[in-house]
Amino acid sequence: MRIENSFIPVGGVGEKTERDLWRRGVTHWDAFDPSYVGATTGERIGAYIEEARSRLAAGDARYFGERFPSGELWRCYENFRDDAAFFDIETTGLSADRDEVTTVSVHRGGDTTTLVRGDDLTRENVARLLDAPLLVTFNGASFDVPFLESAFDLDIDAPHLDSMYAAKKVGLSGGLKAIEPEVGIERDRPDITGRDAVRLWREHERGKDGSLETLVSYNREDAVNLRTLMDEVAGRLHADVFEPERPDTGDA
Repeated sequence: MRIENSFIPVGGVGEKTERDLWRRGVTHWDAFDPSYVGATTGERIGAYIEEARSRLAAGDARYFGERFPSGELWRCYENFRDDAAFFDIETTGLSADRDEVTTVSVHRGGDTTTLVRGDDLTRENVARLLDAPLLVTFNGASFDVPFLESAFDLDIDAPHLDSMYAAKKVGLSGGLKAIEPEVGIERDRPDITGRDAVRLWREHERGKDGSLETLVSYNREDAVNLRTLMDEVAGRLHADVFEPERPDTGDA
């Protein structure tokens, strides 16, 4: 599902009105007919479509991030996924006040970059890697984003799609490692957990060979697998939310 299929960013347009439009065949901005709604609502939708076209052409993801309800931000995914930043962090614990970030991995455009504490994990590098039209995490709204903001004095305000909540909409609950097998993801080291990530960093600090390499590999897999997970979740949400309301199976 794409942004162009959606009308709920318009003030006064809720899910019921949007579904009514879809059932009438208005499954894309191009098909909108003001006669299907009241005059005031029609003017609002028309004005939104006019501005949204130019914003979308300019790649202005923030515009849509501010207008879509947070629970519906997944609808922006298909438009911006190719340039989205899928990221995950590892830390020495769960407290942003007491613990430290050890690695940050960002998967974007098919490439994966990992920043390591004591090497290239700096405020400037984190800000640069997260300068993207859309951020995708798993439980990042509660953990990764606020932890990074606290650790590096950052204001991470790009549109943020937390795949954990999107996954719950299609019945995929639990942690990332529990969900991955349900969408066909296999890990090289499925035995490693977040608790092991803390241990690996402590071992690295003590000079144990291979610990950092294993930690980095684990962190990178988290970031890369987010793309696969969100592709699957977005497809399921499209099938659940949009497809049942379309009057036919033609392209929209």
